[in-house]
Amino acid sequence: MNSRIGLLFWATLSMLQFCGPLVAQSIDSQPGAKPADLQLVIMLSRHGVRSPLGAPGQFDKYAAAPWPKWEVAPGILTQHGYELMKIFGTWDRAKFSTEGLLAATGCSDAAHVTIIADSDQRTRESAKALAEGMLPGCGVQTQAQAEGTFDPLFRPIEAGVVHPDTAAAVAAVAGRIGGDPRNLTEAYRSQLAVLDRVLAGCGHLPANEKRTSIFDVSAAPAPGMEGRAASLRGPVVLSGTITENLLLEYTQGMSDADTGWGCLDGATLRTVMQLDSANWDYAWRTLAIAHPQSSNLLDHIQKSLEQSVTGKRIPGALGKPDDRLILLVGHDSNIVAVASALGINWVLDGRPDDTPPGGALLFELWRSRSDGKPFVRMEYTAQTLEQMRRSETLTPANPPSEAPIFVPGCGRADMSCTWEGFSEAMRQAIVPAYVASQP
Repeated sequence: MNSRIGLLFWATLSMLQFCGPLVAQSIDSQPGAKPADLQLVIMLSRHGVRSPLGAPGQFDKYAAAPWPKWEVAPGILTQHGYELMKIFGTWDRAKFSTEGLLAATGCSDAAHVTIIADSDQRTRESAKALAEGMLPGCGVQTQAQAEGTFDPLFRPIEAGVVHPDTAAAVAAVAGRIGGDPRNLTEAYRSQLAVLDRVLAGCGHLPANEKRTSIFDVSAAPAPGMEGRAASLRGPVVLSGTITENLLLEYTQGMSDADTGWGCLDGATLRTVMQLDSANWDYAWRTLAIAHPQSSNLLDHIQKSLEQSVTGKRIPGALGKPDDRLILLVGHDSNIVAVASALGINWVLDGRPDDTPPGGALLFELWRSRSDGKPFVRMEYTAQTLEQMRRSETLTPANPPSEAPIFVPGCGRADMSCTWEGFSEAMRQAIVPAYVASQP
């Protein structure tokens, strides 16, 4: 490392260590001391803990023993997942009340909350659980399209309102991996080895000669699927799905014996989850894939913020001009695509850019008390893996993980953006061709 660059790096790190608590602390919540008021929060949340997607047994050939049974059908929010989202909603209410956005109790704010969920059971029920924890007994309704319908807000490609350039997306992915998907296998060989040992039973199970090692999976580019313009195949991509299923076992609170066949503790899970992060990075964060997936959603979010700034209804905005909270309950794919388009990153609970069940990306609109000017902050928050596994109550002494986000192009030293700067960053992130026309 160049000596000057090294000095700059360590100086910056020292400043972060000194200022980190100040940066993470959004705004002083003491009455009379607040330099700004929180006016609106748009929360883009992933649904809670669900059962694995796809047909049961689809990954049996890679494991030395059968996978554990789930209490619900594939892709369904579990009761444990519901309770975790309810816990998170209770925490959100307490946090937002200390920041002056909502009252600490009662239903007076219910008229200023809009909740929109994707059409799946897991998203609709997650939204219901968040509302139950946040505004109990207030009768806040969730807006959602009918089950089985592709909502353009969350799934624009599948809904047919966005038509990505598949050839460009395939080339973009290839350009990030040196033109050869096998390069990913080598880059993550050590993590793949750890996962393959878990799948083999890590010595707890008899050897199964019929088991297919994940290293035997061929690597190749693939056409788009699941709302993507392009995709990949290979050990890392397969491992991303498998480690997600192991994550779900862990956060569901299954017994140790049923969590990775007794081979998976928190440290091992965090190691193999690097494969899931890599899969998301290359298969979703590639801009040619992220832009078609995120532009329509970002356009609605930007118009909703603008509606709150102006106090006037704007076509395409979500909710009402006087809303204080707009809760959007979708999928990890929505959060990852939005993050990619904005060029933002985070690290929390020992994992970079992870989007675990219930995690949420926050857009906070503040208004300065000194000059009345609006500004924006962003944050990512999620319960830790252990908090989910043990269904821990969230308190100031046991809070969820929270990561303040620096937005490239407009971020200032305190990690806020002026309204004008943030609006420009959003315009740069949105591709107009991928925005659905308003009815």
